Amino acid sequence: MRPGSSFFDFLQEHDPSVMPSGTGPAGLDAPHGTTIVSCRYAGGVVMAGDRRATMGNMIAQRDIEKVYPADEWSVVGIAGTAGLAVEMVRLFQTELEHFEKIEGATLSLEGKANRLATFIRSNLGMAIQGLAVVPLFAGYDQGSARGRIFSYDVTGGRYEEHDYYSVGSGSPFARGSLKKLFRAENDAETAVQVCLQALYDAADDDSATGGPDMTRGIFPAVYTVDARGAQRLSEDDLHVLMDRVVAQRFRRPDGPVAEDPTAEETSS
Repeated sequence: MRPGSSFFDFLQEHDPSVMPSGTGPAGLDAPHGTTIVSCRYAGGVVMAGDRRATMGNMIAQRDIEKVYPADEWSVVGIAGTAGLAVEMVRLFQTELEHFEKIEGATLSLEGKANRLATFIRSNLGMAIQGLAVVPLFAGYDQGSARGRIFSYDVTGGRYEEHDYYSVGSGSPFARGSLKKLFRAENDAETAVQVCLQALYDAADDDSATGGPDMTRGIFPAVYTVDARGAQRLSEDDLHVLMDRVVAQRFRRPDGPVAEDPTAEETSS
């Protein structure tokens, strides 16, 4: 077979161990961010992320930021290669700010979601080499006065999630928790507690997801987005909420149970 001009193809064929996917001794180790969760509540949306970054089986950073305000009305959470993800978020923030300055109006939430998909698609070459970035995007839609959640794949495919979603290595465990505890009529405070419980469940079963670090005072980053805009919960508020979650886990290590769907029918 005649060799082509692609060095990447040459390495894949002759020595895959040196590819930057981390599969061999010369593989590229880069810090990775993991679990991000989001769920809607009546009039808005919550997004929360744990604070751990891992590099293989090592903890690379204990207090990394994974949830960022994209603009006044939206937030983005990162999962995947941390360095590339943070750079993508910064570029996305600048893009939205530039659009607002040029046009004199903010881009629609749908337009923001589409624009983020373009950024992810531009990283496809790196994703093929194992350096993928898969964010989660959420915001308040001023037109419909409700929160909306958008998920993506590594090719830039964009999908709208209606009620809740999670990404990252702990996402299967977090999504099960969200499915169990989500209620459309939840208020903002209850929705925040649902997301914190989901992150705790993810950390319980996924070593790459960091649980609350009570000794160091490191807690998940949590944002609410509604008619008041994007707001981050303070460390003091999170400390109180996480104390409550941990106290509940002492009584029931596996977390709260779902409500009995027949209880309301029986009472009526």
